[in-house]
Amino acid sequence: MKKYVVSRFLQLIPVLFGITFLTFALLFLAPGDPAQRKLSAQGIAVTREVLDQTRKDMGLDRPFILQYGGWLSGLLRGDLGVSYKDGTPVADKLSKALNYTLILTVSAFLLALVISLPLGIFCGVRKNGFLDHTIRLFCFAGNAIPGFLLAALFMYFFCIRIRLFPVIAKSSIQGLFLPALTLSLPLASRLIRQVRAAVLNQMEMEYVDGAKARGVSEMYILVFNVLRNAMISILTVLGMSVGAFMGGSVVIESIFMWPGIGKLVMDSITARDYPVVLGFVLIMTLIYVVINLLVDISYHFLDPRLEEL
Repeated sequence: MKKYVVSRFLQLIPVLFGITFLTFALLFLAPGDPAQRKLSAQGIAVTREVLDQTRKDMGLDRPFILQYGGWLSGLLRGDLGVSYKDGTPVADKLSKALNYTLILTVSAFLLALVISLPLGIFCGVRKNGFLDHTIRLFCFAGNAIPGFLLAALFMYFFCIRIRLFPVIAKSSIQGLFLPALTLSLPLASRLIRQVRAAVLNQMEMEYVDGAKARGVSEMYILVFNVLRNAMISILTVLGMSVGAFMGGSVVIESIFMWPGIGKLVMDSITARDYPVVLGFVLIMTLIYVVINLLVDISYHFLDPRLEEL
C-alpha cells in the first residue's frame, strides 16, 4: 500500500507540470493586458510610459518561457507569487477563500448522501412501485437541469418570492443552505440511481437469501451487508464526480456571491490575475488527485480480496 501511494504521488508530478504549463500558455495567449487592467482599476491614466513600466514591474515584458520558469521556480520554493490586482500573496488569498469552498462542498456532499442513500435503498427495495418511478423521474430532471438554471430558480422562489433566504449568500447557515442544495442535487440524482442499481444487484445474491433463511432482519441485511458491498460502486461515482463537483462550485459560488475560491477565480479571470488562476488550478488538481487516491485506498478496506490483485 505504501508503494502504491508513493507511486501515485510520483505520477502527480508530470500531471501538475503539464496542467500548469497549458494553463499558463492559455492565459498568456488570452486577450487583454493585466497591467492595463490594473492601472484602470486604480484610476491611473494609462500612458505608454506608465504601461511599459508597470509591465516591467509585473514581469510581463519577459518572454513566455521565462515567465513560466519564474513562476515554477517560485512554486518549488513554496511561493505562489503575488496577485496582479492588489499585490496580496496568492497563498493568503487562496487559503482564505478555500475555507469557504470546503465548507460549501463538504455540506453539499453530506446533503447529497443524506438525500441519496435512503432514497436509493428505498427504490431498490420497492422497485417498480409508484414512488420508485416518481423518484427516478426527479433524478432524470436533476441530471438534466443545468446548475446555473437550478440556482436561478431557487434564488427566484426562495429569495425573491418567499424571501426565506438572502439573495447574496452570507457566511452563515442560512446563506449556506441554498448554494449547498443547488450543488448537491445533481450529485444526489446520480447517486440515487447508482445506489438503487447496486442494491438491486446485491439483493439477488445468494448470501441475502441465506441471511433471510437464518432469520436475520431485512434492515440489518440492508445496512450491514447489502450497503457495505454496494459501497465500492457508490465510491466510484463519488470519485468520478469530484471534477464536475468542483467545476460546479465555481459557477454556484459566483451566482450566490459565496466568498469561496470559485468566486475568487472568476473575478481573477476577469481581471487577468494570472497568479491567482494558476494557484487555483494547482489546488484543484491536487484535491482531485488526492480524493481519487483516497477512493482507491478505500476499495482495499471495503474488499480485502483486492490486496491479492
